[in-house]
Amino acid sequence: MIRASLVKLWYKDIMATSLKRCLSVLDLTLLGVGGMVGSGLYVLTGTVAKDTAGPAVIISFLFAGIASLLAAFCYAEFGARIPKTGSAYMFTYVSVGEIWAFLIGWNVILENMIGGAAVARAWSGYLDSIFNHTIQNFTETHIMQWNVPFLAHYPDLLAAGILIVASCFISFGVKVSSYLNHVFSIISLCVILFIMVFGFMLAEPANWSQAQGGFAPFGISGILAGSATCFYAFVGFDVIASSSEEAKNPQRAVPIATAVSLTLAALAYILVSTVLTLIVPWSTLDPNSALSDAFFRRGYSWAGIIVAVGSICAMNTVLLCNLFSLPRIVYAMADDGLFFSFFAKVNPVTKVPVNAILVFGFLMAVLALIFDLEALVQFLSIGTLLAYTFVAAALLCCASRLRKPTITENNEEMKQYESFSDKLQLVERQTKERRGVGQLKACWEPYLNRLFGNCEPGEVVAFCVLALVVSSVSLCAVVEFGRNHLQLPLWSFIMLVVIFSTVYILSLALIWAHEPQKNNKTFQVPLVPLIPGASILFNIFLMMKLSSLTWIRFTVWIAIGKESSEIRQTPKVHSEFIYYLKVPVSQSHVSTLVLSWITLARTACSVLILGSNRLTVINFERARV
Repeated sequence: MIRASLVKLWYKDIMATSLKRCLSVLDLTLLGVGGMVGSGLYVLTGTVAKDTAGPAVIISFLFAGIASLLAAFCYAEFGARIPKTGSAYMFTYVSVGEIWAFLIGWNVILENMIGGAAVARAWSGYLDSIFNHTIQNFTETHIMQWNVPFLAHYPDLLAAGILIVASCFISFGVKVSSYLNHVFSIISLCVILFIMVFGFMLAEPANWSQAQGGFAPFGISGILAGSATCFYAFVGFDVIASSSEEAKNPQRAVPIATAVSLTLAALAYILVSTVLTLIVPWSTLDPNSALSDAFFRRGYSWAGIIVAVGSICAMNTVLLCNLFSLPRIVYAMADDGLFFSFFAKVNPVTKVPVNAILVFGFLMAVLALIFDLEALVQFLSIGTLLAYTFVAAALLCCASRLRKPTITENNEEMKQYESFSDKLQLVERQTKERRGVGQLKACWEPYLNRLFGNCEPGEVVAFCVLALVVSSVSLCAVVEFGRNHLQLPLWSFIMLVVIFSTVYILSLALIWAHEPQKNNKTFQVPLVPLIPGASILFNIFLMMKLSSLTWIRFTVWIAIGKESSEIRQTPKVHSEFIYYLKVPVSQSHVSTLVLSWITLARTACSVLILGSNRLTVINFERARV
């Protein structure tokens, strides 16, 4: 009776919100599609096909979609189990504590601000190009222009204006935002359908022949390099998790919307890439406007107008998703006392955090007004990849964890907490899980009990997660920098790869050898720990690909966040509750070591290769736009 009442109390509190629960599965699905299918469909496909993979860009998008699905699975499970806004910030908070949650949230805020500003600049530039750069010429002639490094040559009033207008619309309420996203997403999908149908009518299989270079002119290396670039095209599905607090039935809607939207986005990218490389030879594509140029060269210039409309609508959806997601992360942090309380206020009429929407919409507009697009995209990606890594690692920790209630913990039942995140950190102290969770499976006890039999439940898994991340960082650093930049001999290169690969595989095996949690009420990631482990490895590999400038920005931004966190408000304590996902204290140290090792490894590699001529990685970061 006591356990049943506690679970009911937990479920009632977890569904309580100051926001408005009104989003259906369709609403969340279109939000996810809008966040992923943006200008990358019209620009990235041509860029990767021409410069990196050729017609095999189809395989690149397939691999990228599968890799994105690994991270999406982790987000879907957490979004269903913890239907609160905040996405990766909230998941990190309930798994490894507020310090690392603040780090993730702080970086995701910057990612969304820069991403929204970059999309606005791209939107403005695309519209200006349609009118033969009339807007740019007028601004430079009659308003002002400047020549300052990292700044645009002229103030982009159009980009700043569209952000201000969009922020005002989003502040009217979640239904207004959802309706606008529906309109633009449906138009964008209709244009994509037109491109596929009309494109296949114009297809010429000879464009894949050996005379044109064949299907995979750059080989397997080109396909893999293209996959790394195409991965960023799928960044945006986390808007679904950010919206879970406004979903009617998040336990059902979040996993379905994540799976459906990611499938639709992958199909759109794959089929459009197929059409594009069949209409004209891949080597003749225009990277800046591949689709419009392809139809124009085939004599159908009117189709380019339709493509332009689709591109504008697609960029509108990405812009809306950025402006929709960012204020909710800020709101979640403010509600937990990790940010200024001014942003935790929800308008009683519209049921949205209006203060966060308007303030950060204005800050985005300022970035779009003065910064150049190229300068903006160089600062993208690291926050998103770090969030993906932390969420996957948190899922592994949570999957094999049991906290045994003690007398001290039972006495804390009446302890009062203010924020939802603090409330969550008491559920497991009051609700017993099935016996054996986090302990060795019965079939492995005869072999491993002597080594790990005396360890607390979940303790071995926590340190295996640490070993998994450290081995992933080390392996990726050796593969990325070992032969070309660090000039390692072949024998040492192979030896290091074998050692770190062995540690990685053994860590996965030990995690699998422990009893996981069984939860039949909400979605669970299949094939744990394989899927979260693969997601961690791929995300760290992409982080190693980022430029040194991005890592410098990361360090500076973290330092600013540390200063701001020291003047934040102290969380109030006033409500009683129970927690669902309590992490052992040792996992806080695991998180510290994980982040320290990632930063140290990448910084060391940057110092060692300083002065060498590395290939530019801007295409990896452009895809985020």
